[in-house]
Amino acid sequence: MPLPDLAESTLNELLPELVEFRRDLHAHPELGYEEHRTCERVCAALTAAGIEHTSGLAGGTGIVAHLPGEGDSAIALRADMDALPIEEQTGLPYASTHPGKMHACGHDGHTTVLLGTAKVLKRLADEGPLPQPVTFVFQPAEEGGGGGERMCDDGCLDGSVLGPPARAMFGLHGWPSLPLGVVSSKPGPMLAAADAFTITITGLGGHAAMPHTTKDPIAAAAAVIQSLQQVVSRRVDPVMGGVISVTAVHGGTTHNIIPGAVTLQGTVRALFDEAHDTLKNGLFEVVNGVSAAHGCTAEIHYKDGYPVTKNDPGAVTTYQAVANDLIGEANAPLFPLPCMGAEDFSYYGQHVPACFFALGLIPEDKDEMPSVHHPCFDFNDDALPIGIRVFIGLALNA
Repeated sequence: MPLPDLAESTLNELLPELVEFRRDLHAHPELGYEEHRTCERVCAALTAAGIEHTSGLAGGTGIVAHLPGEGDSAIALRADMDALPIEEQTGLPYASTHPGKMHACGHDGHTTVLLGTAKVLKRLADEGPLPQPVTFVFQPAEEGGGGGERMCDDGCLDGSVLGPPARAMFGLHGWPSLPLGVVSSKPGPMLAAADAFTITITGLGGHAAMPHTTKDPIAAAAAVIQSLQQVVSRRVDPVMGGVISVTAVHGGTTHNIIPGAVTLQGTVRALFDEAHDTLKNGLFEVVNGVSAAHGCTAEIHYKDGYPVTKNDPGAVTTYQAVANDLIGEANAPLFPLPCMGAEDFSYYGQHVPACFFALGLIPEDKDEMPSVHHPCFDFNDDALPIGIRVFIGLALNA
């Protein structure tokens, strides 16, 4: 069913100021847990709209807002607010004014979508009670900082901050490989678990002309890098899949010296817990074993990162019904395959049934656009009303 006429007219009325708000955020990006100006701007907008909220969560910059409604449990909607340490190259009039920082992942758009949703729903709430309470979660530090986990720890879903406990959570992400007007999700794993590792392989350095007097950590590191791929191809069920990527190698100072140590860095990704455990355990075995075979020792610092983002089937069914009604089945296809990227939206799904969906961004006159984490990426403002409509539909009908 379409949105109420008041919702559509309010959205159309608010859209110019929402675009201005989004571009202001884009011009003033802030990294994780540093989103103080962003927090102030969001809180000021919520206050002006008469929406109850509290801030200072998740280390200081997290916000929870709430609109009451009928029933004793809330629908929760989420946006992330942080930027990335990237030098912007868009050349836009509203490009980043903070050197080395930019909204290269579209969180300025996500924040604006959630704020616009809250404003439209407040207008509806002023005319009569909403069919259910709605909680709005503005979180910091998605980009590796785990702000979603800290928001959960601070009670954003359990009713201890504002409103009743949440019974479901929904979130979105601008998707630069989907066309404008399209949204997409799927039940089960949608985004991967993502871990990080740093490995220091220590041997015995010496003269490059006399390698027999050394324990060469470069040779050991090369063998480790190759052998780690055997963990993926020979230990993990191919249907489950996984990734081990070594992304940085540091060692040595000049052409004729074998160094005493080499450092490797990288990531482990998996969509299933079994595959994740196999990859992690295999990494330790291979690194230690191969290093020892070369007469070296290895020190491994392994950081467990975000869990798998698993969409609850029931929450996806709810999302799908709303999306089909609002924008048509042809524009709400099933997400074809999981993505090996990661999201701290995964933490919300550990507390309540949750659904994460992709919001198409490719402009109508183009076939492609810069991807997220690219210095030329910019959120498509034309996608704002689409994301807002789906969020409103979930709030009214979930």
